[in-house]
Amino acid sequence: FVFKLTAAKQQEHFFQAAYLEERDAWVRDIKKAIHCLDGGQRFARKSTRKSIRLPETINLSALYLSMKDPEKGIKELKLEKDKKVFNHCFTGTCVIDWLVSSNSIRNRKEGLMLASSLLSEGYLQPAGDTSKSAAEGLSDTPFLDLSDAYYYFPDSGFFCEGNSSDDDVVLKEEFRGVVVKQGCLLKQ
Repeated sequence: FVFKLTAAKQQEHFFQAAYLEERDAWVRDIKKAIHCLDGGQRFARKSTRKSIRLPETINLSALYLSMKDPEKGIKELKLEKDKKVFNHCFTGTCVIDWLVSSNSIRNRKEGLMLASSLLSEGYLQPAGDTSKSAAEGLSDTPFLDLSDAYYYFPDSGFFCEGNSSDDDVVLKEEFRGVVVKQGCLLKQ
């Protein structure tokens, strides 16, 4: 899951992801930045809070920690779709249901806005073609309230078994380690 990025000054940078989906997300985001810069636009990551007018009273970090709570949070499951098995993930419907049951939102429409914020800020990641397409802007909302749209927590140990987008089999090994420098993972 390594890819190489060669900068304009012929500097080579190697990136290694823990799993295929993470590598694909990095590649997709870097391509977006390159496209933006090549088009003469200034590239800057926009804050979701400002772009969708998220109320200041909502603390996404605290909400994320509540969602990950082993007792009262969202249950991570092993889900299967299109001959692929997604481990440590959950559906978009589960997220919205949890937000409603935890009184974080008043209705499902508000839940879509909040879940889209969590997705845009990196607290949730898309898994599978349906949710990835929506996150890339091919749907009305970046987050989908569907039972076949899969998501996962970035630090959950998520992995996918079966045919991947590269026709590789993703290894079940989970990578653990210590961040020694932002962007670098020291593996055991």
